[in-house]
Amino acid sequence: MNEVVSENYPVVVGVDGSPSSLAAVRWAARDAAHRHTSLRLVHALGLPSLYVGAWPPSSELRAMLAERGDEMLAAAKDVATSTADIDVEVVMDNDDPAPVLIEKSRAARLLVLGGSGHGGFMAGLALGSTAVKVASHAHSAVVVVRGENADRRPERDPVVVGVDGSPLSESALSFAFEEASLRGAPLLAVHTWFDTEAAEMLAPERFAVEWGTAQEVAERLLAERLAGWGEKYPDVTVERVITRGRPHQELIKLSERAQLVVVGSRGRGGFAGLLLGSHSQALIHAARCPVMVVRPAADRG
Repeated sequence: MNEVVSENYPVVVGVDGSPSSLAAVRWAARDAAHRHTSLRLVHALGLPSLYVGAWPPSSELRAMLAERGDEMLAAAKDVATSTADIDVEVVMDNDDPAPVLIEKSRAARLLVLGGSGHGGFMAGLALGSTAVKVASHAHSAVVVVRGENADRRPERDPVVVGVDGSPLSESALSFAFEEASLRGAPLLAVHTWFDTEAAEMLAPERFAVEWGTAQEVAERLLAERLAGWGEKYPDVTVERVITRGRPHQELIKLSERAQLVVVGSRGRGGFAGLLLGSHSQALIHAARCPVMVVRPAADRG
């Protein structure tokens, strides 16, 4: 169990009434059941976005949005309770979605979002438009539920984790092993030893690196990162995957047969202060299964 997250915290999921949001509710309900914890459904009315200059939205509009929010939360609660036998709490907030969800993540085991939002007349309420912002600033790990039937993937499908040797990939390993253990799933630990984004700088005529040599270095790095996890999670079968290429491309390809991909919010060599790396963003937008983005431990305290 990850030591930085209270076991009493619920799984929190954003609700906006969209099919993607309800898929996230189903995924979150099953995850909460695995963790023997509760589920908290959160809907944000987005009232600050409705101000026209100094003029607040009318009382009629506020009442309409609140009534609509109550209906969304009731429907989401029905979906959650029909999915798993768990305690479900509903919360409605007046603020915009991103700040509400970021604040709620302070007391969350996980924060779960749909991969695309409602897209109704209030575009600011669409969860899809805030996923990157929330994943960049949340205090907990964030799961973006993407892909066809993402909430119904067979639990025999593997959990995939990207390992690059950075401190955040170590945290990602912790979450990935936990998820695989909770689900009784195998774990694919993936390391890419050569990033094709640097192909021109590392042209063969400049650096003659043999495949076998690079492969051996990559195997050693991955073995070192996995050391000790098998003793902590003896029930998890681990497959090591070492490839040459761009990390997000390999992870997107593996997501087609995975039930979850786990990555750090930024990887090895990321710029200081960068909140969400390019590979994490690519996965949020293009993965074929839910993606868990793990934030630095200091941000999850």
